[in-house]
Amino acid sequence: MRTLTSTEFQSRLGKKFNLKSLYENIKSDLYEVEGQLKVFSQSENKLISEVSGYLFKNSGKRIRPALLVLCSKLLEYQGKEHILLAALVETIHTASLIHDDIIDDSETRRGRESVHSRWGPNITVLLGDYLYIKSINLSLKSQYNQIIHILTEISSRMIEGELTEYYLSGNLDIAEQDYLDIIEKKTASLFSAACHIGGVLGKASDKEKNFLVDYGTNLGMSFQVVDDLLDYTGEERTLGKPVLSDLREGRITLPLIYTLKNDGKANREFISEVLSKKNFEEESQKEILCILKSNGALDYTYNKAKEFSEKSQEIISEFPQSIHRDTLTILPEFVLRRSK
Repeated sequence: MRTLTSTEFQSRLGKKFNLKSLYENIKSDLYEVEGQLKVFSQSENKLISEVSGYLFKNSGKRIRPALLVLCSKLLEYQGKEHILLAALVETIHTASLIHDDIIDDSETRRGRESVHSRWGPNITVLLGDYLYIKSINLSLKSQYNQIIHILTEISSRMIEGELTEYYLSGNLDIAEQDYLDIIEKKTASLFSAACHIGGVLGKASDKEKNFLVDYGTNLGMSFQVVDDLLDYTGEERTLGKPVLSDLREGRITLPLIYTLKNDGKANREFISEVLSKKNFEEESQKEILCILKSNGALDYTYNKAKEFSEKSQEIISEFPQSIHRDTLTILPEFVLRRSK
């Protein structure tokens, strides 16, 4: 497949601001990544094959593997190892999601039954462990020892973030910095790792690797802040899960942190009372949304996501102009505009 020039890419993108158009120049690579994920889902154990096949059938956004591919090609990498490693990054992400769903007791994921809901917590936690361990084991095939260290370290950081979030669940005194530390570990670290691995494959200089790590971190932070914002502003049929899921699960995210810090005592007491009920009523949900809209919490959260997004664009501009830099520059805009 011929790679589009920068001008052709910008022209073709036009108003089609979606991932399919953004991935135009790496779609053959991502197709191979999907093939690799299908291989990963196969096992002599029928249960593993069944559950893994269910997990990887719904492709999602595939932003993390796309970042690895894009960053490797940004540095003119010509090999094939990026396909395996991009699939491993997505597998680690998937493992983290199914563990997430157990902890949160989530019934849906990407518009379908969660693995936890369909197969139960015991099978699900074991499958999550299996995917983590299999990913690290397969990473040993890499010719770069640094990549193995990146994946093991990031897996540890993600679990650490999950533990901290669970520990602070329902704590109305959580500070904004605590929240940012959690999402940096849980979400942004894997974005960062994908970019870092792409840099290693492309034989980036230390300076270039640092740029890619910072780019991925800021993009991941923006992605998660928007995700948390959509829990309040999105639509259930678009999100593939009920709105205000985070609130029901006791997860205190940035819109609520802002409100608890800047709003009056009455609203704080009301929110505290609502959080103490596991199944709060629709009227309570509407009232909380009204509070957040009127006190500027939603605007504050969006602007925080925008700060991270703009920082990532600033960082990637340090690289020479290319079609892949164009995509990496536009991705932060997609993250800000997305509705799911």
